[in-house]
Amino acid sequence: MERITGTDPAAAGITGARPDESASPSGVSDAVKKRLPRYFRYLRELENAGVRRVSSKKLAELMGTTASQIRQDFNCFGGFGQQGYGYNVSYLYGKISSILGVTKGYRAVIVGCGNLGRALAGSPMFANRGVSLVGLFDISPEIIGKTVAGLEVAGMDRIAEFCREEQVDIAILTIPRDAAEDTAAMLAEIGVRGIWNFANAELKRLQPELKIENVHLGDSLMKLCYELGSDSGSKTEDET
Repeated sequence: MERITGTDPAAAGITGARPDESASPSGVSDAVKKRLPRYFRYLRELENAGVRRVSSKKLAELMGTTASQIRQDFNCFGGFGQQGYGYNVSYLYGKISSILGVTKGYRAVIVGCGNLGRALAGSPMFANRGVSLVGLFDISPEIIGKTVAGLEVAGMDRIAEFCREEQVDIAILTIPRDAAEDTAAMLAEIGVRGIWNFANAELKRLQPELKIENVHLGDSLMKLCYELGSDSGSKTEDET
């Protein structure tokens, strides 16, 4: 996992930041929440490149947004910067990481080890975001017992005991849509607090404490298709 460092704000010349802030305050808009992972990615790149500080203007240029938007977003969490200095990259990266939960050591399992499940299991994104992938599960006898990304695939009959013993926080569902709702309900019952759902089914929150992120890969593809079709240089029906 990438090095996540924190810098004392006084030593860095940063004022207005709250050093003990580790969670998102209530009332933060969904739009700001959606932008936070982008800040994380770009700050990680700057950190890895050895950049020590960055202005809101420069960060905005890199991200294709505005300096005003960046300042407004960061002000939701205390500001983190100082006029005339900008942002200390290591400190800001550490703070955004903390707000996003990268430092909390969340533990995850994948339910469904078909093509998508295996691809996700082999991805470095979990480690890069502070999530430990600790288990893989499937119902197929042909898959159970195989090793994927260093983990042995177990049967669903073992998942309840496993999740309780391993204190699993997140379950990634890559299963048929008709099995998604019952599986999510079962996982919520055994204490899993977050569902990352790739089952192409719009799961609703089953319990107040359960968080669900529905991912529809096809939606992203269709958005791209729409953008291509709305291009002024594209063919229209009258031209075909």
